[in-house]
Amino acid sequence: MARFGDALTTGADLVNAAERAVLQALEQMDGPADLVCFFVSGADPEEVTLAGKRVMELSGDALTLGCSATGVVGGGRGVEGQGAVSVWSARLPGVELTPFRLDTVIEGDQLAVVGMREPTPRDRAGILFTNPYEFPTQAFVRETTAALDGLPLVGGMADGMRGEDSVRLFCEGEVAENGAIGVLIGGDGVLGTVVSQGCRPVGPSMTVTKAEGNLVLELAGINAYERLETLVEELSDEDRELAARGLHIGIAMDEYADHHEQGDFLIRTLSGADPDLGALTIGEMVEVGQTVRFQVRDAGTADEDLARRLSEFGAEHAVGAGLLFSCNGRGETLFAQADHDVLAVRRILGVGPVAGFFAAGEIGPVAGVNHVHGFTACLLAFAP
Repeated sequence: MARFGDALTTGADLVNAAERAVLQALEQMDGPADLVCFFVSGADPEEVTLAGKRVMELSGDALTLGCSATGVVGGGRGVEGQGAVSVWSARLPGVELTPFRLDTVIEGDQLAVVGMREPTPRDRAGILFTNPYEFPTQAFVRETTAALDGLPLVGGMADGMRGEDSVRLFCEGEVAENGAIGVLIGGDGVLGTVVSQGCRPVGPSMTVTKAEGNLVLELAGINAYERLETLVEELSDEDRELAARGLHIGIAMDEYADHHEQGDFLIRTLSGADPDLGALTIGEMVEVGQTVRFQVRDAGTADEDLARRLSEFGAEHAVGAGLLFSCNGRGETLFAQADHDVLAVRRILGVGPVAGFFAAGEIGPVAGVNHVHGFTACLLAFAP
């Protein structure tokens, strides 16, 4: 029995594209859908809203979840920067779906997130879409691993082709312009997650010997800025060019490992370097004693890392379908084509129905801890 469907349609008439996409996805299935996820890209936020509403109207009794984006994935392809609708449908017998809507409230001098559902022992994963312009996605996701008893979250930060005012979130027939939405998935239908950060290490692993918040001040007892200068001088011409485009830093996820190689790190952007302070600014809080290693990224490395991680996952699981959330810095910006990630998933895992969107930040677990990423591909895989 066909339990999944997916479709991607384009066109100036977004509502018509939405109708065609949802009907095509549902027609591929043997029976009604339990879950419909969809993603809408368009220049006019109101047309995006109408298209999302139309998908929800045509989805029957299925739980519906979706968002706006600057590009969408589905039907074996990716489309960026134009009007498009992607729909993914699933029939999930024996699976429990618990939708939620998150908002923020001020409590004293703090901003609190309300609306999160408490997971049950049957829950295997959660899908999360957020408005990154006003919802504290980084802080919230960072706390979820402990708050949700290790439940993996996968998803992404929504966006729109007109920025902040064009973000739309769709859940259970309702449209929201702020907060976050999601669903907890319980039962045996979820196989697991694949997170590809697409970097390779350069230079040696080093211990952080002095740090303040997200400032790295010393590496292995030496001024961190001087360490960076030495590293760049020793790089090959190719790697020096990659570092000039954007250098990253990896934080080792297992401090007790004898060696830290590609895939052993949580990748964060090196966002600043201050020669006067001797400090490096990175996109994560760092503690003394942690192991870090500089990283570079290019299309070849990203392709290799995604292929390796998918192959490792596929060696242990037979996959029936997947939801894919790729960074909007991948696609045509990094590769020769926007289809790269979805084609890799379909080819290596041998699955057809794969849909998702190009996110402004991707959500997925690394070493059992939920994180918000950049330049990453995150896959939630379902059993056939």
